[in-house]
Amino acid sequence: MEASTEIPLVGGVADGGTVIVDLDVHGRPPLTHHHLVDGGLARAEIYELEAAPDEGPPWVYRWRGPAS
Repeated sequence: MEASTEIPLVGGVADGGTVIVDLDVHGRPPLTHHHLVDGGLARAEIYELEAAPDEGPPWVYRWRGPAS
């Protein structure tokens, strides 16, 4: 089992980027990713995990909006 995986970011300021995340004991990534921009965590962009079997990798993080 892999200890980490690379997941694409879709939408928002990080569209087209990727993030490497650690997998849990069941082989799943975290449900959300907080993409930090200027202003730190208070202004982070929130991405939620989605299954993406038709988009290539098994998952993508899709933009949901700013943290504030």
